[in-house]
Amino acid sequence: MSPRKSVVVVLVCFCLLCGGLIFESGAFRTSASPEGIDSPVARSGLLLLQQTAEVNVPGAALTPLPPTPQPQLQPAPSEVFGAVGGPSRRTTVGSADPKSAFKFQLELDSKGAAIRTATFSGFKDRNYRDPQPLVFLSPAESGNGREMLSMANRGLVLVNQQQQLSLDALSWRTLGAETTDAGDQTVSFEATITGSQDRPFLRLVKTYHVKPDSYLVECSLTIDNLSDETQKVRYDLGGPLGLEREAFREDMRSIIGGYQGAQGQITRSKLDKKTLLKAGTPLPIEPKNGGGQFLWAAAVNKYFAAILVPVPDANDAFCDWISGRTGRLYNPDGDRKADTGDETVGLDFSVASATLAPAGQPDSARTYNFQLYLGPKDKSLFDKNELYKRLGFVQTIDFMGCCCPASIINPLAFAILAIMKAMYTVIHNYGVVIIILVFLMRLILHPITKKSQVSMSKMSQLAPRAEEIKKKYASNKAEMNKKLMELYREQGASPIMGFLPMMVQMPIWIALWSAVYTSIDLRGAAFLPFWITDLSVPDALIRWSPITIPLLGWKVESLNVLPLLMGVAFYLQQKLMPTQVNAATNPQMAQQQKMMMIMMPLLFPLMLYNGPSGVNLYIMASTFAGVIEQHVIRKHIRAREEAEAQGLVSVTSKTGGKVKKRKPKPFYKF
Repeated sequence: MSPRKSVVVVLVCFCLLCGGLIFESGAFRTSASPEGIDSPVARSGLLLLQQTAEVNVPGAALTPLPPTPQPQLQPAPSEVFGAVGGPSRRTTVGSADPKSAFKFQLELDSKGAAIRTATFSGFKDRNYRDPQPLVFLSPAESGNGREMLSMANRGLVLVNQQQQLSLDALSWRTLGAETTDAGDQTVSFEATITGSQDRPFLRLVKTYHVKPDSYLVECSLTIDNLSDETQKVRYDLGGPLGLEREAFREDMRSIIGGYQGAQGQITRSKLDKKTLLKAGTPLPIEPKNGGGQFLWAAAVNKYFAAILVPVPDANDAFCDWISGRTGRLYNPDGDRKADTGDETVGLDFSVASATLAPAGQPDSARTYNFQLYLGPKDKSLFDKNELYKRLGFVQTIDFMGCCCPASIINPLAFAILAIMKAMYTVIHNYGVVIIILVFLMRLILHPITKKSQVSMSKMSQLAPRAEEIKKKYASNKAEMNKKLMELYREQGASPIMGFLPMMVQMPIWIALWSAVYTSIDLRGAAFLPFWITDLSVPDALIRWSPITIPLLGWKVESLNVLPLLMGVAFYLQQKLMPTQVNAATNPQMAQQQKMMMIMMPLLFPLMLYNGPSGVNLYIMASTFAGVIEQHVIRKHIRAREEAEAQGLVSVTSKTGGKVKKRKPKPFYKF
């Protein structure tokens, strides 16, 4: 391959790689990415019963539920069943006060015995004027106008009677809140299923338990048989929903399922927004290869996760009473692109049928236990907690691998995150940590970069001789390649070495990019007190009302200085790039170099103008470090060329890579 083609291939690969990274980071998006639409389907063959709740609960027929993989039931209305609850109430547990010992505050709603909102105490929202505690879970609205709440009990099926009650529209009776001496808080709700003449049939008690200094919510549901006959029941449970977007440009919300393989390894399956949007209906959460024991399901965004874990029974290793799990997208206004900001993701669980003995017998009640993690996607946190580590919560963390496999990017990115955390304990400024880390990476990889630049310089100098060989042996390709390889070997040059070191470095730089882009530690972290006050959003030195750029549709609402400085850095870098020796005689190559001089300083600042300031700071620091590095390498190359011009032997494969003086010839040779 000719030097010119080698350089072009390297530049094209570099641009494609960077373009892929930028596109994956959401640089071209100005609003939420499209999400799916909610299209609930009525459960066929089930009789929906009249609700007979107490005060504050309307007695209207309940709406149908989405389908589950249970067999269809035929209506047999021999007895009319109803659900009795209590007054509509909302109860608060935990605290959103940063000074409290609680990690979050839950607002519990008697409607469906569900979580209405979950608010973090240690994380703020994106309001730069008046930041407030971040509301992580909130109500969602389905396409038919129903309000959906997290952890709401939905369909309760009486299998023997072939009938169903929809309990998410029922206001359960609140049993009150309790606080222990250790500070734990507990709230319970009760609903009673009645038969004819208000005869008690089943009693359901749902309990939420939160502890100080814990991201876990413990939830249990007990179903007690109050009748004199054996009963068979199953139910549907809503999972966490209502997560807001966290990525500033890209919507990274998705549904993830965790599984344990035969060898004990934790794997995952993922339903991203594009997949759910294309499906238009809830999709099952299943392992990729059809194997593995189900452990948990999660709704996640860029920085946070809501992970619902069904707890196995005492004598079981895995939870086998979960018969179905699905992920869905809600789109209340039904817009085609699903980008108006009201979209959300959610989970649905189906619990298998359970047989309850008659009242008073040992097996007349069944308790189902769940654990709900509400917190950041932080590997250091997951590693410290034995439960989180054993269940593989780290699988909820996504990195932008682009062209590199996750098996390479993930370990590198996690290692970089660990280094950043260690540096932060000393420096206490993540902006400074990013800059120092970039310069350290440049210093460590300098020998590889230098070797690549020197090889490219050699190839440029050999370009005229290589062109002569190509013209001379144009009709004999085999001989031409042989002569070219002899030339490169004699001069100690290699076409591969021009871009191979760059390819070796790529995974490291991609991992560094991913670590900076997805690190929870950078969310809300300030670099300077008056500028770049949050490394996870644009630097926004001056703000104004949003302006939409015609044709492109990009919204500009602030003066972001980092992308402009990045353009200056790219211009300086292009100025210091080695110039091809034969560019002056090759108009096509000269035009390519001229285009690169224009495109690089303009393209990247435009695409990353609204990118997170931490990412832009990383790219700018890396580019300026590259400018300094190229200056040092060019100085070395010039010194080497001057030494050769003064009578030193050029480096070849026979000299072992060392420059040595030319031996003087004798005056007379015998």
